[in-house]
Amino acid sequence: MNSVMAAGALLYSFSSTPLNPSDSFKKFSLTERRPKFPSRFHLTVLPEDRCFVFQISARRHSGGRGNWRLWTDVKSNPYDVSIKAPDSVKFNSSIDKSVLDDDDEEEELGDELPWWKQFPKRWLIVSLCFSAFLLCNMDRVNMSIAILPMSAEYNWNPQTVGLIQSSFFWGYLLTQIAGGIWADTVGGKLVLGFGVIWWSVATALTPVAAKIGLPFLLVVRAFMGIGEGVAMPAMNNILSKWVPVAERSRSLALVYSGMYLGSVTGLAFSPFLIHQFGWPSVFFSFGSLGAVWFSVWLNKAHSSPLDDPQLRPQEKKLIFANSVSKEPVKSIPWGMILSKPPVWALIVSHFCHNWGTFILLTWMPTYYHQVLKFNLTESGLLCVLPWLTMAFSANLGGWIADTLVSRGLSVTTVRKIMQSIGFLGPAFFLTQLSHVDSPAMAVLCMACSQGTDAFSQSGLYSNHQDIAPRYSGVLLGLSNTAGVLAGVFGTAATGYILQHGSWDDVFKVSVGLYLVGTVVWNLFSTGEKILD
Repeated sequence: MNSVMAAGALLYSFSSTPLNPSDSFKKFSLTERRPKFPSRFHLTVLPEDRCFVFQISARRHSGGRGNWRLWTDVKSNPYDVSIKAPDSVKFNSSIDKSVLDDDDEEEELGDELPWWKQFPKRWLIVSLCFSAFLLCNMDRVNMSIAILPMSAEYNWNPQTVGLIQSSFFWGYLLTQIAGGIWADTVGGKLVLGFGVIWWSVATALTPVAAKIGLPFLLVVRAFMGIGEGVAMPAMNNILSKWVPVAERSRSLALVYSGMYLGSVTGLAFSPFLIHQFGWPSVFFSFGSLGAVWFSVWLNKAHSSPLDDPQLRPQEKKLIFANSVSKEPVKSIPWGMILSKPPVWALIVSHFCHNWGTFILLTWMPTYYHQVLKFNLTESGLLCVLPWLTMAFSANLGGWIADTLVSRGLSVTTVRKIMQSIGFLGPAFFLTQLSHVDSPAMAVLCMACSQGTDAFSQSGLYSNHQDIAPRYSGVLLGLSNTAGVLAGVFGTAATGYILQHGSWDDVFKVSVGLYLVGTVVWNLFSTGEKILD
């Protein structure tokens, strides 16, 4: 076969006169079984004072499975016969690219692979991140259900219950920025894997710690917060390397919808497990799922496409053609990061966004029970509705955002549109709550508020990778720290407001912050890269 290829190349491309590389791209067809040779090699010919090097590539012709086409690329250089022939000659990059860009060979070879091996690796990474965030919120919300039988068994008063619930945030706040630094310097695979296995072990140890004593339980819950605190920065770091800009909104929306569906799953299955097997079973079963995820993550995931030896060339080319190759971060330029107005727009907007979000998600059962007069069972069931709405809206918003980008709208404009919906939508529906008369309309307003809130996944939550792809983990750690603080302060402030005012006052504060966030975001944010 090699001799046939060489003869064909010589027949169509060889000349005793100097060749113009741009004119030397020749081809001929050869019907043959799948060749048992490398798809590309070089052939050197030395006639008199010239050196001809043939680069010969083979790919299957689209006209049939058995028809292979050979492509030759000739480089002609002056050559002194007394000198040893050169080992290699650099070919014209445009000619080389013309062979690669056609992708017929890759597509045809892909037809022979089973479907699970043709599934894009970048979307496998996205799916694993989605499942990690599903487990994240499953393990987080199970305590909100299990705390009821636990407090009855151990005679905890409401103050102790509040202390246990808040202990999670001690660790969660601690690792937001640290997790971002770690992910940007050592890679997201290691950090996210550590986070999942760490919080899963802490989840499984919760019943043991509760039986030993309250201090041990508080430490275990804080440890769980440490594990979950690194998840978002690590995920952001991984996807900034794996996902092209045109798919960024969809991928992040899918991952974050894992959190929403995790809350739904945790709220749905925890009561069943407690009723059938007792409250410890919730922590043991949910915690064990992390070990299953971790084994798959170790075998399938890589921090970067460059680290994956099994990544198909076609997909690798797609990723790097639409994203920036990022070398490992050795140091964090804090001064430069904090000097950029778009960074502060992210931090302020994240605070304003999470103030309203955390209040609604934390105090919603109380609002349903006190204002709408639902019983506790109805309140619990209706709490699932906003999570489902957010999961749907997040993915819808991601699809819309990526479609707008692919049609030529600037990333900056798309991010501003999506985040403006994420701010003004909740603000509008919260203002309607004081005007509705029926509980059904009030629930609808709450669901619409959270549904439009989820468009933020294609706004500020996608912006970290836009403006600083190499430091996206650190940047998310910074802004999410502000977001967590907003949740802590907002939840406490709501209790104070309700003690001295009304629910209308609570909603007015949230609406005011949504409007501040809208102004700051539209004035100072950008979708362009500002940090390299």
